[in-house]
Amino acid sequence: MTTSDVPAREEIVGRAADLVPVLAKNAEWSEENRRLHDDSVQALADAGIFRLRTPKRYGGYEADTRTLVEVGKQLGRADGSTSWTASVYWIPTWMTCQFPDAVQDEVFSTPDVRVCGTLSPTGMAAPADGGIVVNGKWGFISGAQHAQWQEIIAIFVDPAGGEPYPVMALVPMSDLVTIDDWHTAGLRGTGSITTIAENLFVPQERVLPLPAILGGQGASEANAGSAIYRAPLLPVASASSVGTVVGLAHAAREAFLERLPNRKITYTNYANQAEAPLTHHQLAEATQKIDQAEFHAFRLADSVDAHAVSGAEWTLPERAQARGDLGAVVRLAKQAVDIFAAASGGSSVFLDVPIQRIARDIAAVHQHALMHPNTNAELYGRVLAGLEPNTLYI
Repeated sequence: MTTSDVPAREEIVGRAADLVPVLAKNAEWSEENRRLHDDSVQALADAGIFRLRTPKRYGGYEADTRTLVEVGKQLGRADGSTSWTASVYWIPTWMTCQFPDAVQDEVFSTPDVRVCGTLSPTGMAAPADGGIVVNGKWGFISGAQHAQWQEIIAIFVDPAGGEPYPVMALVPMSDLVTIDDWHTAGLRGTGSITTIAENLFVPQERVLPLPAILGGQGASEANAGSAIYRAPLLPVASASSVGTVVGLAHAAREAFLERLPNRKITYTNYANQAEAPLTHHQLAEATQKIDQAEFHAFRLADSVDAHAVSGAEWTLPERAQARGDLGAVVRLAKQAVDIFAAASGGSSVFLDVPIQRIARDIAAVHQHALMHPNTNAELYGRVLAGLEPNTLYI
């Protein structure tokens, strides 16, 4: 075990910004091959991106949530798939830090370890001597090809009786069957394939009840005093992903402005698109939507960080607001991207024009079950109306 010298947020964000050229260069390859380019993964590792949620005692940075948003924004400017995969790794890595310390010793013995995973309980677990046996199938596992471990969720059913409940388990990728089924319109480079467990034994020390983690009750003694590991899971997961979305919106704006000086509006007398009043309205409206998306992203991150530092309990309205902020970021960022895509003209449909990939990537994020604005807004409004949430995922 080693304790790292933790760089300041500005340095970490600067490292991420420095990666933009190489990640952008590899974006088309990643999309064509439906997985991240190995050079991109290595560049992320070299910049310390995989250490952001790793405990300091293993050489990690224990970065706060605001840092995740800032880093995700920079990575998203380069490539949505790369940024999404990095942000997905941050969530199961944080979840790993809820396990007993001996389990963490095993997982974090691999430098720059990558843990993929999901929150979907699409497996079944039964008791076994010394642990559980799991059978299940998990889809949308971003970054599975470059991960060493996966966090899985399964419904535990005890034949002796009792109410079934979801459990969270850590398993080596070598114990899972992988299905290369990621043929999609957006986020193609994430390689979000399907994994399968067949009568897989998982020792008890690598199994935790999911409701405890959703409530901010981990099993790690060493991490108990660290602010970032005290939060409940859903606000953490919500805040971990929004930087990518904001970054995609900025990427769309940058791509639009880069092409603007050389574009005319066909079948009009505008020889320069920048001269058209419509363009002025489009630029202003989309930019303000990006500003609004950033407000919600940073409010969410700052709320998570403030609760972590103070140790204050999360109220139900605060948890619901976290989900509401997540949905607002996705809604506003997608609206901004759609404006820029619509204003980019017929030539933007060619695959070497980045705006078409950005639009497809943010459309894919928009459809994600946890990210969808409608789902989040309904949950937020339900709690605001004085009703109990109709989900564990809050």
